[in-house]
Amino acid sequence: MRYPDEVVEEVRSRNDIVDVISSYVHLKKQGSNYFGLCPFHNEKSPSFSVSPQKQIYYCFGCGAGGNVFGFIQNYENYTFPEALKLLADRVGYVLPEVKYSEENRKRETLKSRMLEVNKEAAKFYYVQLRSEEGKAAWKYFKDRGLNDEIMQKFGLGFARTGRNLLYRYLKDKGFEDEILRQCGIFTFDEKNGVTDKFWSRVIFPIMDVNHRVIGFGGRTMGDAKPKYINSPETLIFDKGRNLYGLNLARTSRKKNLILCEGYMDVIAMHQAGFNQAVAALGTSFTSGQANLLRRYTEEVLMIFDSDDAGVKAGTRAIPILKEAGLSGRVVDLSPYKDPDLFILNEGAEAFQQRLDQAENAFFWEIRMLERGYDLNDPQDRTRFAEETARKMLRFEEQIERDNYIDAVCDKYHMNRDSFRKLVAKYAMKNEGITIREPVKSGIRQEEKTDDGILAAQRMMLCWFVDKPQIYQVAKPYLTAEDFSTKLYTEVAKALFAQLEEGAPNPASIISRFEDEEEQKEAARIFQTELPDDIGAEEKEQILRELLINIRSNSSRLHPKEESGKVLSLEEMIRFKKETEALNSLRFHIQ
Repeated sequence: MRYPDEVVEEVRSRNDIVDVISSYVHLKKQGSNYFGLCPFHNEKSPSFSVSPQKQIYYCFGCGAGGNVFGFIQNYENYTFPEALKLLADRVGYVLPEVKYSEENRKRETLKSRMLEVNKEAAKFYYVQLRSEEGKAAWKYFKDRGLNDEIMQKFGLGFARTGRNLLYRYLKDKGFEDEILRQCGIFTFDEKNGVTDKFWSRVIFPIMDVNHRVIGFGGRTMGDAKPKYINSPETLIFDKGRNLYGLNLARTSRKKNLILCEGYMDVIAMHQAGFNQAVAALGTSFTSGQANLLRRYTEEVLMIFDSDDAGVKAGTRAIPILKEAGLSGRVVDLSPYKDPDLFILNEGAEAFQQRLDQAENAFFWEIRMLERGYDLNDPQDRTRFAEETARKMLRFEEQIERDNYIDAVCDKYHMNRDSFRKLVAKYAMKNEGITIREPVKSGIRQEEKTDDGILAAQRMMLCWFVDKPQIYQVAKPYLTAEDFSTKLYTEVAKALFAQLEEGAPNPASIISRFEDEEEQKEAARIFQTELPDDIGAEEKEQILRELLINIRSNSSRLHPKEESGKVLSLEEMIRFKKETEALNSLRFHIQ
């Protein structure tokens, strides 16, 4: 599907990128841009930048980048038409009727068919649980305290023993091997044929927030290993950006959401009336999941197993929640290992009391840290203080940091002045903080030649956007064909046309590219950081060097030289004169 450029630009211009991304990612203003934790990879320090001026985003960590359409496509796993429709609906814009392109039609068909496969598979498992062969699985759930209503609500099922029962069922339904191969619930092998991934296991369908089955979890009913197996990631299933039970928890209307570790924990809590419970999907908690939670709540209650693995999971999740702008508290269920057992033995009222008594997440984290030190030993006490001081850097607001410093000093009888100095020392060292050093000049870096040339070209194009008057000075000496790659040439052509009209618009240029990698590279161009801590004269010199570098490279790669032809004396003289003129060029930067 391809909409007219003016329609795409109208929808894009009505959706401010900071407003849109803020509904997914917790952003903080730093200078002229906004920063947060990248939702596309795990990180501890924010490297995800959003520019309100250029209406683009870029991650300095993983290289993800684009305009508001690219963000929605990547975050929601949407096609461009789906992203366009979501953003159009967001601002009440009615899209005209157009036809799908062949490529988008195929992708839409594939996603739709995969969702149909998962829906039919969930039905198959559901029926099997309630069949004669499913009696043992049914008894397993009953022994775990689940009633018929909650089992139906979560669509619980059973995969009985059999080499390819589900496969044959779906083949009878008319699904092709090409589709089934991509769903992740079968093993295709030339020697052994096709076998079901799940067998002799109880089944937990995994749904997205729109109640669509996107994957499955399977658990043994005995001691066989592995205890749990999950569907692999597919076109419709991203473990790091989904949470088990969120499709139900998001409408709970509770003041918080409960984050725990297992499917049974979620189900047991929902059955007991705590319908705000969710769980990660067999992986470490991610920033993508934290951002997903932030769409529905401001506070997260965390329940982790009391063993070392649970403590490790908690200490990993707490700073991720903090960076996402969520407040967290940790629930103590001792002497029980998980919510399922606690509720089964103590009941819902006692569980609510534990929720009400949940501990501040930072204090819990410090208490877990304390376990590794003997505070009666001066050396261990010093190390504990140092580690605690480093954790204080997580609090960017002075008043919040001061409050936590006072609380920690009171609890552990530390000297306030000494501890504050320790925190300040680590802050001065930038510990735990990622510093993005701006490149002073794209032509002075020790890089591969091609990388250095592209760095120079990125900086020049970015400078044209930031200060359009520079383009007016440079344009007699520069054309779009002077840029090294096809993408850079296309970007330059589009930008030069916009500059001639006096309105540079990087976000609309990115919309010209349908390929995701091209969008990333275009975003990288416009996210290049410009030197702002140097004087006007040095900026003038950098610009002259950039321009000479680009023009010189263009001459070296000119077709007549590629064919082996040596530059004529006349051409050499002309190039020398041009270089002299560029060396004396003035851009009049303030």
